[in-house]
Amino acid sequence: MKKSCLILIVAIIFLMASPLFAQVGKIGFFNMEDILNKSEAGKQANEELKKVFEENKKKIQEREKELYRLKEELEKQKSVLTEKAFREKENNYNKKFRDYQDLVKDANDEMNTKRQELVNKFVPHVLKIVESIGKKEGYSAILDLASVPIAYYNKDNDLTQKIIEEFNKTVKKK
Repeated sequence: MKKSCLILIVAIIFLMASPLFAQVGKIGFFNMEDILNKSEAGKQANEELKKVFEENKKKIQEREKELYRLKEELEKQKSVLTEKAFREKENNYNKKFRDYQDLVKDANDEMNTKRQELVNKFVPHVLKIVESIGKKEGYSAILDLASVPIAYYNKDNDLTQKIIEEFNKTVKKK
């Protein structure tokens, strides 16, 4: 009796859940990071980012060399300087080190801001393309692999390359 009741309950649950499974339909996937890095507009924007990065890197490396030179000089002169003169040079070094830290922080902030501008500029266009493909091809959902951790997905449903091609076409028109 208990066994048949359990089987009946399980059967009812499956019957009730089957409409939910039937509604899932076709699910597609794309990777926003790949689109931002591999599309023509994304590559161009990344080249600009790379130039800014290289400029900042040069400035930072120059400051690092100066700090290294000052630190060595301070260590060498430690024994010959008066305590007051040593503290003065050490304070000067510490000020330059703080300036260096500010430079690094500013450079990182600039890169993050420019990267965010890139994302804000391109993402709305990409999402329009995703929506268009979803409607045209009858997808129930299209998920971004870059923002949703997915253990497995069927590579046949990866729309990234198709979206990149459409994105390249729309960017060329503008």
